[in-house]
Amino acid sequence: MRAALLEAALQPLSLVDDIEIADPGAGEVLVRVAHCGVCHSDYSNVNGTFPPSGPIVLGHEAAGTVEAIGAGVTHLAPGDKVVLTPIATCGRCYSCVRGEFGTCVNAAAIMTGTFADGATGLSRNGSAVLRGLGVGGFGELALVDAAAAVKVADDTPLDIACVIGCAVQTGVGAVFNAAKVEPGATVLVMGLGGVGIAIVQGARIAGASRIIVSDPVRERREGAAHFGATDVLDPGSDDVVAASHALTGGGVDYAFDAVGHHALVEAGMWACRAGGTTVLVGAAPIDHTVSVPAVLFMASERKLIGTLLGGSNGQREIPRLLGLWRAGRLDLEGMITARRPLREANEAFADMAAGRGLRTVLDVAG
Repeated sequence: MRAALLEAALQPLSLVDDIEIADPGAGEVLVRVAHCGVCHSDYSNVNGTFPPSGPIVLGHEAAGTVEAIGAGVTHLAPGDKVVLTPIATCGRCYSCVRGEFGTCVNAAAIMTGTFADGATGLSRNGSAVLRGLGVGGFGELALVDAAAAVKVADDTPLDIACVIGCAVQTGVGAVFNAAKVEPGATVLVMGLGGVGIAIVQGARIAGASRIIVSDPVRERREGAAHFGATDVLDPGSDDVVAASHALTGGGVDYAFDAVGHHALVEAGMWACRAGGTTVLVGAAPIDHTVSVPAVLFMASERKLIGTLLGGSNGQREIPRLLGLWRAGRLDLEGMITARRPLREANEAFADMAAGRGLRTVLDVAG
């Protein structure tokens, strides 16, 4: 099949047409990918923040049509439209039965790029190729666990719905599932890329009374009100912690780091009121650590939590988010600021590095 292949970190992707993909095994499906969003987690493989252990087909925010099913798959059939999710929640492990879907045993695929048995289903010239964040959506076909493919209605536009797979699941899920923001709460969102804007929308839908946002990119700040922001800060000139206290009369109830940086996590902790919750949503580099003065944190009853993919079970979350979109309460179209063919994946990453736009969607089939 044709795919955009990253052979090693700090190299450009190459468009190749000789990736071999296996037939679906038991409990697996083969999906013909139509569109795939470009996520910062993909870029972290490219720029060396999280260098892959081998050649890899990136892309995990994908949607397409079922091409074939493996033995035992009963909820999908060839021709079904599906949105893919990076965590194929099993529903049976200790985490799943407790409703903690971000720590399902299958979440390991995000880091390994393999199935549980170590296979990838992808190869080139006889050598294994990894599946980016457990999906591999920058290729014409994707082989995934059947639980990672969520059937959607036939009239669902896949070029729009694909962004639910990661950005929207992660951002809105962080609000709904991790923080559990309640009506009337006050919120700070640091970082206004695709995930950050999804957090803003989630907070608006949840009924937050004040949604304070911060981002160094002027265009992103200017567009934030459309998605629900009530107050906008420029971290280059504004003291985010002091402004959050001033705007809320004592600190926000919830602060979200949508970037993945230790300085933003620490700012979020102190932008919160006593008893407030800071949520780590972005994936910080492995060498980033957070300093917490223990007794002060204890005495003020602040909370610091992490969330992976917004703690979402895609089989539940993707239909729920599509329902909100159909009801006019969730803006997916506005989050897509560029569309490119698959051969321009490198240009999409260049836009991301420069802070241009929110989300680029690649036309994989075109």
